Amino acid sequence: MKAFHHKTTVRAEWVDYNGHMNDAAYAAIFSESVDAWMDYIGLDEQQRDDHSYTIFTLETHLCYLQEAKQGDPLHVTIQLLDLDKKRMHVFFSMNNKDDETIATSEQMLMGINTETNRPDAFPSFVIETLENIYKEHKQLETPSRSGRTIGIRRK
Repeated sequence: MKAFHHKTTVRAEWVDYNGHMNDAAYAAIFSESVDAWMDYIGLDEQQRDDHSYTIFTLETHLCYLQEAKQGDPLHVTIQLLDLDKKRMHVFFSMNNKDDETIATSEQMLMGINTETNRPDAFPSFVIETLENIYKEHKQLETPSRSGRTIGIRRK
C-alpha cells in the first residue's frame, strides 16, 4: 500500500494580517487530512453511506513549528501510534516543499455508527487495513512531539 500523503497549497484566504498562514488554517488542513485518511483506509463517502459509519475527532494537540506563506505547497503524513477496535491514536506531520516539518497534530479518532450516533467498532474491511498499517508503523520511532502536555516550564 502506498504511504498516505495529503497535499495542499496555502490559499490566499488562509493568510492573516501577519502575512503567514493563520493558526485556524493549520487546523483546517489537519481536518482535511482526517477526511483524506478515511478515504485512504477505505472509508470513503460511498462506504460511509453504505455502512452508516464515520470517524469523529475526540481530541487534538496541534504544534506550530514554522510559518507557511501564500502559495506554499504542503503535504501531510501520518503515523498510526495505537489502535483498538474503534479508536485510532494518530500523529500527523505537515511538511513544506523542503520536507521540513512545519506543524504536527496528534489526534484521537473514534469510529461512530451514524445510525445510533454512538461509538462502534470499525467495519471489518477498515480494521483489517488499519491493522496492516499499524504493524508497519509500530516499528517506527515514536515522534518526539507525541504525548506532549501544555504548561509553563519552570526552573
